[in-house]
Amino acid sequence: MAATATPQVTSTRVSQRTVIQGLLRDRVAFSALIVLAILYLSAAFADLLTPYSMEFNDPTYGNAPAAIIHWQDDQGRPAAPYVYQVRQENDPATFRQTFRELTEVKYPLKLLVHAESYKLLGLIPMDLHLFGVDAPARINLLGADMNGRDNFSRLFFGAQKSLTIGFLGLLIAFPIGIVYGGISGYLGGWADNLMMRFAEAVMSIPSLYLLIGLAAVLPLGMSSSERFALITVILSFISWPGLARVIRGMVLSIREEEFVQAAKSLGMPELQNIIKHVIPQTASYVIIAATMQVPSFILAESGLSLIGLGIQQPDASWGNMLKFAMDQPNELLAQPWLIAPGVLIFITILCYNCVGDVLRDVLDPKLAGGR
Repeated sequence: MAATATPQVTSTRVSQRTVIQGLLRDRVAFSALIVLAILYLSAAFADLLTPYSMEFNDPTYGNAPAAIIHWQDDQGRPAAPYVYQVRQENDPATFRQTFRELTEVKYPLKLLVHAESYKLLGLIPMDLHLFGVDAPARINLLGADMNGRDNFSRLFFGAQKSLTIGFLGLLIAFPIGIVYGGISGYLGGWADNLMMRFAEAVMSIPSLYLLIGLAAVLPLGMSSSERFALITVILSFISWPGLARVIRGMVLSIREEEFVQAAKSLGMPELQNIIKHVIPQTASYVIIAATMQVPSFILAESGLSLIGLGIQQPDASWGNMLKFAMDQPNELLAQPWLIAPGVLIFITILCYNCVGDVLRDVLDPKLAGGR
């Protein structure tokens, strides 16, 4: 057994180096990784990068359009960027809501301003924001919602939930699927049949209708954080069977390999043998499956929030921000920035798929052999 341990470690190192080289060599995948890094860093440092907190609202700016940043003074000469305060007005003839700039006072756009306090990364008390303007003016780069909350800031805070749900789901679903499928394939026989029938029963549960039913019986006072946790857990516990079935098929062939049989003949406990020798051989597929599964969780959360079953106001997610846009179909042509959350969802899923395609090409032995 000692003679076979060294080649396995060397192979793992080569595989890791090959994966990194493959991702760096492919321009599309490398660009996708950079975009994903920017998105996740923006979500992590949302408090610092945005002028307002997620809950901040100014009712006088309800449904306000995107702020106009002026770069010229009254004489048309270049000037430091500034904005005007706007006032909400109602047209008595059309009953439409309009906003008029009050040009008496200019409010310069400032960098690194001290405003609302927060805890950076949930740990470091701070009140520094990347940019902002003095009250009573507001810098709503993407306009404001009906409650006067800044859409630009909420886009960053919405990313915190919409992007993290994928990894939280993986932390629950993948360990269950990998261990369950590994045990099922390794044991075989009646145990394998029984475990697979149970997995198929879980796969047959319609997740959407399950969540709709739960939404009907959940307490009305349930917080968005509790709903977020519940959605993550439910989506995870009904997502593992598909992975388990694939892992089980791989283990059925891996368990016949010589190094597995050798460990078994030396008296290694079966569970230890599965975890130490069998499951690591499925790592290539698991990595690829993870990059494909994260977009599924993001889409599921966004879809549920879009129909009102996911994250609730005042908390932000890309899904419930899209719901706000869908509730105002007449405003989409005048305020196209309302669909920004949908664009970010599209970009995120596209990036994950690009990375997943390259990982599949690098880690799949048949494709790698043809390079």
